Amino acid sequence: MKRALISVWDKCGVVDFAKELVSLGWEIISTGGTKKVLEEAGLEVIDVEDVTGFPEAFDGRVKTLHPKIHGGILHVRDNEKHVETLKSLDIAPIDLIVNNLYPFKQTIQKEGVTHEEIIENIDIGGPSMIRAAGKNYEYVTVIVDPRDYEVVLSELKAEGKTSINTRRRLACKVFEHTSQYDTLISNYFMSLDDEFLPETLTLTFEDKAELRYGENPHQKAAFYKEIGDISGTISSANKLHGKELSFNNINDANGALEILKSFEEPTVVAVKHTNPCGIGSADTILEAYKKAYECDKVSIFGGIIAANREIDVDTAKLINEIFIEIVMAPSYTEEALKVLTSKKNIRILEIPDIMKNDYKAYDMKKVLGGLLVQELDTEVGIEDLEIVTKREPSKEEMKDLLFAWKAVKNVKSNSVVLAKDSATIGIGMGQVNRIWAVEQAIEHAGEKVVGSVLASDGFFPFSDSIEALGKAGVTAVIQPGGSIRDEDSIKAADEAGITMIFTHKRHFKH
Repeated sequence: MKRALISVWDKCGVVDFAKELVSLGWEIISTGGTKKVLEEAGLEVIDVEDVTGFPEAFDGRVKTLHPKIHGGILHVRDNEKHVETLKSLDIAPIDLIVNNLYPFKQTIQKEGVTHEEIIENIDIGGPSMIRAAGKNYEYVTVIVDPRDYEVVLSELKAEGKTSINTRRRLACKVFEHTSQYDTLISNYFMSLDDEFLPETLTLTFEDKAELRYGENPHQKAAFYKEIGDISGTISSANKLHGKELSFNNINDANGALEILKSFEEPTVVAVKHTNPCGIGSADTILEAYKKAYECDKVSIFGGIIAANREIDVDTAKLINEIFIEIVMAPSYTEEALKVLTSKKNIRILEIPDIMKNDYKAYDMKKVLGGLLVQELDTEVGIEDLEIVTKREPSKEEMKDLLFAWKAVKNVKSNSVVLAKDSATIGIGMGQVNRIWAVEQAIEHAGEKVVGSVLASDGFFPFSDSIEALGKAGVTAVIQPGGSIRDEDSIKAADEAGITMIFTHKRHFKH
């Protein structure tokens, strides 16, 4: 008679599955809460203790860790020596293992959970059993996902056994399951010692979402969510309207969120291809949107809008005047939603904690043959400002300089941002030298450049950029400083009447 050992935390569907096994002539071995549930359903169940001849011990920490369990799983069925050893030790084969481990992930995500509770939810016997079954998949079937009950039952009913392909696929799920499980445990222990960059880095993600394609139609793609606190991210967004998000939608939306999180006042960020094409801050979200839109009326078409305050009906009407791919906000008024949803193709995302910005997370870039890992650049870097020119900035200039500095830290390097009245008016991005970025920003700003301020994500290696800004009418500059030719830039600024501030902190973003 075939034997199945069933011991699960997730008991969804387990009673019906066990009943089907019994109807097919299987014996059921179980323990703990699973045994109780099965017996209450009227099933005859063999206790693990009756198999091992050893009582459950140490508050349930030791139940299935026994040769009569693991020998029953691990012996090779067509190895004569294994079969003889099995008989001599009076061990019965176990042909099916159903186990999905203690809820460690759910435990660490509980509010107010104690260290002791977390430790007690580290499963030992379960991983040992399912790994043993996975290793011996040629002879043993293992289930860690209740969704696989149906396929196993259908094959047992049709052929009296599962196929080798099914057993191999289920074994693969075992090692995916235990790999994620152990990664969460190791990450928890690292967090206790505040270890950010360990010797070995193991990452785990879940909830795979198939995407139509990647950046381009010929590339396969999927989106996986991080495990842990994802509030305030694209992973936590509630889609209120529109088609599913694409690879580029998700990437661009994330870029918009990263920029938005630098601003506390009502702000709207417009993004195209992960770079901002307009940022505006004001007393109301309507005025902030107008400022963001005015920066680049052409590039915003087909772009992404992110707001850090509720979208009202007047703002929604303005957004609807052009084609926008995605709107993100913490909330929407009922009237605003009616306006926005009148367009079929716009995607509307609600992110209640959109201003959350205290993530302890990795910033990663995959390269061929390796992975670059660093801390997130969440610092604004205005703690050590130094006025290096003869003229000090006015109150209005300082306000715009700080606004521009927040904006430029999220633009692809080499980058500069021209700003006036808490709004971007010209953005130079992704250039291979800084003077080109400056010239690009001045060109985009047009007549608005006069009286504006500029922020640069890196230092000026030559005075040519400062000279160009002076001729254009820019009155103030904020930059990291640190060039061996800083004095040349300072001299050029003094000659042009420009006030210049060093932050002593760089914000490259490649």
